[in-house]
Amino acid sequence: MTRILPGIAAMAAVVVASNILVQFLLGNWLTWGAFTYPIAFLVTDVMNRVYGPSAARKVVFAGFVVGIICSLIGSQIMIEFAPGVSGPAVALRVAIGSAIAFLTAQLLDVAIFDRLRGGEWWKAPLTSTLIGSAVDTALFFTIAFSASIAVFGTAADAEISWAWEAVPFLGVGAAVPLWASLAVADWGVKLAIALIALVPFRIIVAKLSPSVT
Repeated sequence: MTRILPGIAAMAAVVVASNILVQFLLGNWLTWGAFTYPIAFLVTDVMNRVYGPSAARKVVFAGFVVGIICSLIGSQIMIEFAPGVSGPAVALRVAIGSAIAFLTAQLLDVAIFDRLRGGEWWKAPLTSTLIGSAVDTALFFTIAFSASIAVFGTAADAEISWAWEAVPFLGVGAAVPLWASLAVADWGVKLAIALIALVPFRIIVAKLSPSVT
């Protein structure tokens, strides 16, 4: 267990940092948390490569627990979302969406990485992160902001109605619900970071376990 403590610490740091930075806007479509949250996939992939899928899942569950703790003390958890979130009903939607998206996407990342482990070094981290990120974004924004999710009641609907406003897609395209532009912008950042993260992935893995690079 002690060998994966650095991974657990790193995942916890990513979760906490994203929880804080999500409160600060960057332009119309993003928060600063959008740039820290994808590092969770890097942490998971490094642990998977060096210590195997079982260790990686333990790190994921540790991050999940930290996220739940953040939500219990009144913060929005783990994953980036749009400005204007307020009220207990919509906070519950965001918390549930964040938790489901994080756990599902990270565990999917672990499974895909392990399946591709024997290929070229970059295929497993890149493919698992790209697919995991897409699932993460789709689950979070759909659960947290989509009008098609009505299980949270009328109070949540009233508090989240700003996300349903029709606006030009990313400011230039056809009119779509605001949350759709937020989701695509978020996913774009995840894709970019997935590519950039291959460099630190290679370096960290080589340092921790040269024999598996």
